[in-house]
Parts: sequence; structure tokens; C-alpha cells
Amino acid sequence: MGKEVFPVTDENVNSDICMDMLEQARDGVVIIDDRNCIVFFNSAAEELWGYTAAEVMGRNVKCLVPMPYRTDHDDYIAHNRETGINRIVGTSREITFESKSGDYVSAEMSISTALIGPDKKQYYMAFMKGVTEESHRKKLLDLQNTVFRSLSGDMLIQDVADLVCNGVEEFVPNSVAVLMLVTPEHHLQVLSGAGMPRRFVSALEAMTLTEADLTALANDLDEASSIVWESYRSVGISLGLHDCWASAIKAPNGKISGILALYSRNQHKVADWPKKIVSGAVPFCGVVIEQYEARQHISQLANFDPLTGFLNRSSLHKVLKTMISQPGDNRFAVLLLDLDRFRDINDALGHIQGDTFLKAIAERLKTLCRSNYILSRSGGDDFVVVIPNATPEIAVDFIKTVTDAMQRPLEVAGNHLSASFSTGIATFPENGPDGESLISHAEVAMRQAKKEARGSYRLVSTIDTKEAQERLVLGSALRDSLSKGLLNLHYQPQIEARTGEIYGVEALSRWNHPTLGNIFPSRFIAVAEETGQIEAIGRWSLEESCRQITQWERDGVHIPVVSVNLSAGHFHNRSLVPMIADLLRKYGLAPERLTVEITESVMMDESDETMNVLSAIRELGVGLSMDDFGTGFSSLSRLTRLPLTEIKIDRSFIMNLEHDANAQAVTTAVIGIGNRLGMTVVTEGVETEAQYDLLERLHCDVLQGYLFAKPMSAADLETWYRKPRKLMPAMKKDGAQ
Repeated sequence: MGKEVFPVTDENVNSDICMDMLEQARDGVVIIDDRNCIVFFNSAAEELWGYTAAEVMGRNVKCLVPMPYRTDHDDYIAHNRETGINRIVGTSREITFESKSGDYVSAEMSISTALIGPDKKQYYMAFMKGVTEESHRKKLLDLQNTVFRSLSGDMLIQDVADLVCNGVEEFVPNSVAVLMLVTPEHHLQVLSGAGMPRRFVSALEAMTLTEADLTALANDLDEASSIVWESYRSVGISLGLHDCWASAIKAPNGKISGILALYSRNQHKVADWPKKIVSGAVPFCGVVIEQYEARQHISQLANFDPLTGFLNRSSLHKVLKTMISQPGDNRFAVLLLDLDRFRDINDALGHIQGDTFLKAIAERLKTLCRSNYILSRSGGDDFVVVIPNATPEIAVDFIKTVTDAMQRPLEVAGNHLSASFSTGIATFPENGPDGESLISHAEVAMRQAKKEARGSYRLVSTIDTKEAQERLVLGSALRDSLSKGLLNLHYQPQIEARTGEIYGVEALSRWNHPTLGNIFPSRFIAVAEETGQIEAIGRWSLEESCRQITQWERDGVHIPVVSVNLSAGHFHNRSLVPMIADLLRKYGLAPERLTVEITESVMMDESDETMNVLSAIRELGVGLSMDDFGTGFSSLSRLTRLPLTEIKIDRSFIMNLEHDANAQAVTTAVIGIGNRLGMTVVTEGVETEAQYDLLERLHCDVLQGYLFAKPMSAADLETWYRKPRKLMPAMKKDGAQ
């Protein structure tokens, strides 16, 4: 079957036809010459930008690009011309630019380049396909999916709200999004709005919505604009805000639960398409608010006593821990008030009226407390009041006020009842370094008061607190030493059993106080844990170890890895992983140069929070070592569920290793399991050649102990490193030098 072939003539391909084709193309076409000036701008491009061809022809093409990129735009093109490296040419990407009218337009851009004319001048041609509506729909869907994924995880609601607002702001450059809740008291509470001027936030949160406002919002969600903008337009303009699109958020039960608002900093009028963005984001903003309210309710149940609304016992301990960990010479009083003869009231009136009596007592107690006092119901008829910045004298004055107030009868089920408290008073820091000690001492004092004279009080100072005082002195000195940099690290080498090469070092905290002298680590670490300073010591140890290993490297001392001990508390802190990542970046360390040693208490804690932190550390590439394995209650089966790279056998198994068959059996088992799980096995406390020979035959990987070196300062370790090291027979057999 033949086919017709039409001859190609100059008429078919002349420049007029080509230009007409480009002019009539449905996509915008922009051509620039070798000076970056616009030489072609078709009708579709005119529609996209809102400029006529006459307005842009001959001008530098940067007049069409988004404002933030104009200054450097010529440099981008020059780099392409000079290097031929095409990051944009030949690709397709979505861009957002501002039209003549001030609208933000999204388009899919592809760029081609060609050498034109006898001088081979390089021209660029851009094809622009408007995709604003389609792009917004897709981005809104992506944002919605991201929000739902975040809500299904453990991300904080505040962070999810920030994610929503940041996503909405990306649709409209030079804007700020604000997500607000409507509280039960009909106030607005800003959940997210980092870019909003604080003065405007204060104005919004000072507003009280009337019933008429809520009815109007329920009938028309767009009424939100008049509430959060029209009334505050002059304030907004003075703060650089010039327009607003807002929508109310209606809960499934029909209640107005919040408002999403988008404020523009553009002085010119922007078209109403941002309103579509706000409306499109409202449904998943509603889900965020529902989750927030649900979590708040769960938090209320978890942290507060349902009868009185006071903090429960576990929440009280968290508050006390926070107060104790505050820097400076802070002090406070803990008062434990036990209701006298409450059992008689329960027996006479029944438990329901007994609860009513407790609620009435709690309300009266609340009226006697200042706003900064902390109230807790710690038991059936026990209350705790924490008074900040209080001396024993202030606490006693408060109890006298309570005693006087409780003499006024309370009416319960037609009965007029009087109440009295027996009270124990403890003060921080005099009576204990931690919340548990303070409450325990206050409870002993309360029982003493109840025994000797109901309705009276006793101070903990009448109880022997010598041990608490000693811990107080150490805790205060430790806090001072930390702030002044008086702690230091010593390093104990770890040696490869078969080669004698240095495997790494363990960093060990040391404290030599100017007046208290050398303080054993076992003593000051325990005090640090009790006084909430252990995390600060851990952070300092990590940074100092990273700094030192880089310093050694500069001095020609290659220490492959440094191990740092962290306490269990660190692994409940989500900031641990980013902190380690920041240190690695700061000191330019490869992650495998750092190992974190964990205790068996961390191993026993299988909470999601702890496991996630451990996994995240391993994902960084940092090693994880189980310190002192076998001394606690750890299970070998748990080893398979932890992302460990190393096990350390405690020195207690090594002390009589040559003569103790049980110690040999346990050590053999641990080494075997570690090897099978692909973990490095390190043995601590190696002091004799006989211990070394036995461990080497058992195929232990790494040894640490006085046989090789004691813990030493960084300078002493450098000296030790440069000296010839003692080789064992097995090392010599392996050809170690």
C-alpha cells in the first residue's frame, strides 16, 4: 500500500508560520534573548500574568518571576550559560508567581534552550501551563493526608496545628494563618499562629463571643471574617495586615468549635481564591480541634482528681520535680492536710454525702489559696498545698488561716458540719532534695500532729533530716559545679582482645570540688538523679566527649569511638535524638564514632516513647551499648527486641572468673548470645592476665580494665596512646605489633 509524500517547502516552515503557531498556543510562551530580555510573549502568557506583550517586551525577564528570586535571577541564567549544567532546562516543575493584579498564580513550567543565528546566541523558551485550581486541590489533599497521618501518630496537637497553618500559608505567599479554638467560656484561644503579631493575638483572645455571634456563625461560616477582621481592621493595618479570609469551624454536634483565618500582608487587593483555600482546609481543621479537645479531656482524667478538680498525686510529683529542677535558690513549702474524723462523716451520712463534703472542703480551701499555689488531692481525705517562695513561717501563717476558715460550718444534706485538718509542713530545700522525700516527711509530721493534737500542725524540722541535709549540700554544690564547669571527664581505654588495638574509650564523669574534695561517682550520680540534674550531666558528657574526640583527632590521636553513659531519664526526652544529631554536625563526627551506654532500667522500660528514642538513636548511626549487663533483672529475650550494637559484661562476673564455675557459665552464655546476635561483647574489670586468657578463649571481643589502663584525663590518655602497649600472648600470635 503506497502512501503520499508531500514536499517540504520554505512556505511550510517559514518563521511567520512558526511564530503564529507559538502565538496561538494554549500554553503561555515566553522567549528571552542572550541578554535575558523578553522577545516573545504570547496571548496565553498575557492571560496568565495580566500584562500585555507591549508592557513586557524588551524588559528583563526577572520582572515576571516571584519577587524573592528577582535579585539573583540573572545569576541563575548566567550560571547555566557558562556551565551548561541544566537543573531547570529540560525539566518540568510547578512554580507560583504574582500576576499584575496581585493574584498568586500556579503554573507548570518547562524550559528549552537553543543557539540561534550565525553567532550562536543562546535563547531560552519557557512554556507555562496554568494549573492554579488543580494545584490547590492536590496540595489541599496532600496537606489533609499529612494532617491525618500526624494525628494518628504521637505528634503533639500544637505541632499538627502549626503544620496546618504552615501548609495554608504556602498557598498564599506573604500571608499568615491562624487556627483558633472557641473555649467553653466563648473566648478565642489561638492554637497556632506563629507569624501573627502578638498585639493582634492579644486582641483576638480578649474577645468574648456573644450568643448572637455564635448563632450568626452557625448560620453562615463566612461570618467569621467580620468577627476576626472587620472589628480589628485598623489594628491589623497598623501591624502590616491588609486583608483577611476566615471561616468558622462547626463540630459534628453543630457547635462552633473554632475559626481558621488567613491574613494577607499584601497591600494590593488579592482575588478571592484564598477564600477557597480556607474553606478547603476547614474540614481537617475541625478534626484537629476534635483531637485537641479529646486529648485535653484525657489529660484532665489522667492528671486531675475528678471529684475536686485538684491535681492528682502523680501530677503533683511532676510539678514538684519541675520546681526542684529550676535553677537558682528557689524554695517552697509542701503542706499535707489530713481531714480529721472524716470516717465518722462517711459512716453517718454515707459515701455520696461524704464526697459532697469533700467537694465543699476543696472549694473553701481553694478560696484561701493564692493563684500561684498548687493544690492536690493525694488520697481519700488528704490534700496537699504547695506554696512557692515560702519559708516555714509563711506556711504556718497559712495553716492558721485555714484553721480559722474551717471553723465556719459547711452545710451538707441539711447538716451543718465543721472540719479541721492535722497538717505536716516540709520545706524545700531544707527537708529533702526531691518531691517524694518532701511529701514523705510532711506525712510523718502530719501523723505526729494527729497523734499529739488533732487540728494542729507540725514542722518536719522536728524530725531527724541529717541525711536529707547531706544530700542537699551535695545537690547544691553539684548544681554550682555544673554551672561553673568544675566537672571533668576521664577516659578508660577499651582494647580489642585478639589484636591489642584500641577499640575505643569509655567517658566517665569525675568531680573534684574545691572544698568537698574528690566525690565518688556513685555518690554524686545518685544525688544528681534525686535532684533532677542527671540530664544536665548527660548533655554535658555528650558534648565534652564529642569535643574531645575531635581534639584528639587534630592532635594525631585516633580514638575510634567514645562511649557515654546516659541515665534512664534521658530516654523519656524527645529532644535527646536531635541534640545528638546537632552535636555530630557541630563537631563533624561520623555517627559510628559515638556510642551511648544505657542501663538495664532502660532495657526493662518497654514503653513506646523509650523504644522510639532508642530506635531513632540507631537510625542516626550512633551505637547503643547495654552497660553492666546481668546485674539487674534484664531478660536475655529482651536483647532481641532492642537495637543494641554492644553488650558490656559487668565487672562482678570477672572478679573470680578463674575460680567461679557459675561466673564462667554466665560469661560464656552472654558472650555466645552477643556473638550470635551480631553484637560486640565488652568485658569490664579485667585486671589479670589469667582473666584475659580465659576471656580471649571464650571469644570475647573487647576488654576494659586495669590490666590495660585506669581511667585517665584526656591529656594522660594522649600520653598513654603514644607509648608502646603491653601485648598478650594471643595478640602476638595474631601478629599484632
